[in-house]
Amino acid sequence: MEPFCDQFMEFHPIHGTNVRLDLSGTKATRVESFANGVCFSKQPLKPGEIFLIEIEDKELGWCGHLRVGLTARDPRGLEVVPEYSIPDLTDLGDSWVFAITRNHNKVIEDVVAEAPEAGDEGLAGGHRLGRGDVEDAAGGGGGDAGGGNDNSKPKTFFADSHLYIENVRIPRDKLVGRSRPGRYSHILDDLYKTNALPPTARRSRIGVLYVQKGRDLADMHIIINGEDMGASAKGIPAVQPLYAVVDVFAATKCVQIVQVEYGFSSLQTLCRKAIQKHIVHRMAIDWLELPEALKHYCKYE
Repeated sequence: MEPFCDQFMEFHPIHGTNVRLDLSGTKATRVESFANGVCFSKQPLKPGEIFLIEIEDKELGWCGHLRVGLTARDPRGLEVVPEYSIPDLTDLGDSWVFAITRNHNKVIEDVVAEAPEAGDEGLAGGHRLGRGDVEDAAGGGGGDAGGGNDNSKPKTFFADSHLYIENVRIPRDKLVGRSRPGRYSHILDDLYKTNALPPTARRSRIGVLYVQKGRDLADMHIIINGEDMGASAKGIPAVQPLYAVVDVFAATKCVQIVQVEYGFSSLQTLCRKAIQKHIVHRMAIDWLELPEALKHYCKYE
């Protein structure tokens, strides 16, 4: 896919009634209850452009987690922002939303292939694939059912510098979550890289994008900590602009947009990559004779 100019990602000023945005428009916090947390991207996404967020904070006592997806509905055209992305927004049509759970986020391809034959009216009606609505009540076992424990393929998704989906190429540098600095951060960082932690954990990074399939159709993909979960929705009409949907729902309290560089890396990014090649873990940067601003960038960004 041809490179496109990076656009600064922000949340749309139109959002759920319980959402508060920070001054930059990149952090969304649900200030009360568990619903009315639906947010949209400020601008429609381009093909292959990822809308990436990090889970900043969680709230105990609620059942359910973050929901992400796409909608062809311009937020400015909504009479009222739906209370829930699922089912309220999806029932309006032209919206495809996937509920992120602690387990079973991978799409099972044979189920995807059979879905249109089951009388679901295809995906254009806003149906969801995979196990998006199956919460942890189904039990933590049976990981093979979600495709997450497929031992026939080695986990190499974190070894390459880029993630490839069809003809889309996305730098992995920002896709994987990082732990907060601490004694065990080197262990936690490895767990994020191998996607061993629950996708709903703090600091997990979750993104949504679509890839062109023919002239007028597209497939939606969910990315969790650098791993592609597969085509969560197939055959989406791509003739209309598609906005990202982020539902700050239930146990998910606050999310922050992560900016992704697609073109030439900035000098800061190149310096960080060069430094990180020669250290065991990012927290070892404290012992290097570097400007404090560069140390901070290498450790936290």
